[in-house]
Amino acid sequence: MTEPDDALSLEMVTAALRADSTDMAVYASVLTKSLSEALPPEYVTVERKQSMSDRMRGRPGEISKVIVKLGDQVMTLAVQGGKPTAEICKQVRGVVLSRQPVPVGQWATALASALLADAESNAAAAEALRRLVLGS
Repeated sequence: MTEPDDALSLEMVTAALRADSTDMAVYASVLTKSLSEALPPEYVTVERKQSMSDRMRGRPGEISKVIVKLGDQVMTLAVQGGKPTAEICKQVRGVVLSRQPVPVGQWATALASALLADAESNAAAAEALRRLVLGS
């Protein structure tokens, strides 16, 4: 990310995170899937909701929550009852010091900022951001 043509800006990452945000429930569902596929496993935890049919057919189920951990920030995006919920937590050594529910747009901006900051010192995070923004 040292060359100008290769650098990802906060606006690019935020735009990728906010793509197709007109229907918030669909947006949250698509975003949770995109994040779970793009980010390295040590950054993201995915929780799924399995129906009886999913269990019987061996399918993983629908993604219901994505938890992104970056340093002392834990960012959670969930879809519950068709409604997206987002929160940003400050966590130190496994103890949550603060928990703040936020609008999904604000959550996406905070996530983009945290990912960009982490990508400056971490090659895996930089590659994950490229996959997220470029969709490859």
